[in-house]
Amino acid sequence: MSAEIEVGTVAPPPNVLPVNQNVPQPETPPPALEEEVPLRPRTTPPPPRLDFEGPGLFGPQTGLVYCDDVDLEYVPPLPKDTTYFYARFNKIKRVGGNDFLNLNKLKRIDLTGNHITELHEDAFLKLPALQELLLAENKIRSLPELPVTMRYIDARNNQLLSAGIRPEAFKGLTQLEFLYLSYNRLDFIPIPLPESLRSFHIQHNNIQTMHKETFCNHHDTTHQRRALEDIRLDGNPINLSHYPQAYFCLPRLPTGRMQ
Repeated sequence: MSAEIEVGTVAPPPNVLPVNQNVPQPETPPPALEEEVPLRPRTTPPPPRLDFEGPGLFGPQTGLVYCDDVDLEYVPPLPKDTTYFYARFNKIKRVGGNDFLNLNKLKRIDLTGNHITELHEDAFLKLPALQELLLAENKIRSLPELPVTMRYIDARNNQLLSAGIRPEAFKGLTQLEFLYLSYNRLDFIPIPLPESLRSFHIQHNNIQTMHKETFCNHHDTTHQRRALEDIRLDGNPINLSHYPQAYFCLPRLPTGRMQ
């Protein structure tokens, strides 16, 4: 009897890996990168062009010329569109008749803290828009004629003399609201003062007497100056109690010596 032959496979046995051994996985290609979009710079308006050739800065959009504390010895040529001019704390000694010529938009001039001793008689008169003039802390002995558009005059801490202020110098300034003449050498109050005045400082001068119509119309007992609420006469030799008739139209008494 012939023996049975078991039919099997001649293929090699499968390669069985241990249970804990990782089976290598086919590599997955990385995802396609999205196209990078570069960020655009934020658009901002360019800074104002400084086309002023002097030692300071000029802002064309504001009309402001700023020349503070740069050792100026004279008023520099200014752009025709100048509206506000600041030249404080410099070494300017004189303001000429043509320094502000044809500056028809100029509203404010601030020359505080210079060495000014002389102001030309036409230095400011031909400025049709001028409203504010600041000349404090100089060595000025007289004031020139000013345009009728003035609203604010500051001439404190100078060497102003009564002879250096023209008769009725402020009468025609019908828009003037603030007049500061303190710490000078004035012997009397410059009259008449415009009805528009709100604040008047003339303290620390040499005022010794007062006209009865300095502030009020003595011939009109109904006259009232409601706007003029701030008057300073302290630091002067004058005794204000000697002039009661000078204040009847005022909303409040001036500040000063009453005995």
